[in-house]
Amino acid sequence: MINLISRTIGHISSLLKGLQVKPFLAVVLVGFIVLTTNVTNGRNDKGLAERVRAQVEQNDAQRPKTVGQWNKDARETEGSPGERLQKIGQQSGEAFKEFGGGYVEGVQKTASDIGESAAQTGKDISKKVGL
Repeated sequence: MINLISRTIGHISSLLKGLQVKPFLAVVLVGFIVLTTNVTNGRNDKGLAERVRAQVEQNDAQRPKTVGQWNKDARETEGSPGERLQKIGQQSGEAFKEFGGGYVEGVQKTASDIGESAAQTGKDISKKVGL
């Protein structure tokens, strides 16, 4: 009888090792989180589309901003690859200028924030030291 119980416990133990309980629990936890998370808030926001469109149309660049505009532009210059390449070059130049302006602004803000943070850290250290 003891031998039977011992073999049964050993058999159950080997089955549990074969099932790999930890990965199974991880999958169950991730599934629970995904199924219980409410992700419908973006769909209910009626003004979101208008705000996104306004953000896209914010700059005055003459280059296409949407896939539909790109396709229309491609259809207009379908027969002349030279003209198409010229437009692509001009539009790429505008995009790089726009990106460069945003990049410079971001770098300046970051540098300013770092300078302010360093100054504040220096003041905090001097207060702790008692200078």
